[in-house]
Amino acid sequence: MKKFQFTLQKLMDFREQELDRQKNTLAALRGDLQRINDKREELVQKVVSYSNELVAVSGAGLPAAEIGMRKRYIVMLQQEIHECEQRAILKQQEIEKQLTVVVEATKDVKTLEKLEEKQLEEYKEKEGKENELFIEEFVNGDMVRKSENG
Repeated sequence: MKKFQFTLQKLMDFREQELDRQKNTLAALRGDLQRINDKREELVQKVVSYSNELVAVSGAGLPAAEIGMRKRYIVMLQQEIHECEQRAILKQQEIEKQLTVVVEATKDVKTLEKLEEKQLEEYKEKEGKENELFIEEFVNGDMVRKSENG
């Protein structure tokens, strides 16, 4: 009997490659989100730092123009934080969509794996029957030879 060959192996290989591609895309999106969150956290720390500094120097008689400039810088940082939050929301939506794609691709691969298992079971069953037939024929042939000789 010839060696087992899954009839849909090429399709399975393709689906597995596609699953890997989709997982890589998901990982890249998660990396993007992490960078956005890191940037946001960095900006938050700057706002805290500059706000504390502004409070400290305000009582030291800093000119109004200087205080105004520092306040505008803090407002600009807060706007950047808001932009980061918006980008993070959009990126999270992309991640959720991509996660759905990965789940579907995983289901496709699992379905093919189950089909392969079923085909392998059928192959082993058929192989077992062929082996039984071979043994039976061998034993019968051996008996015929003994009866002819004896």
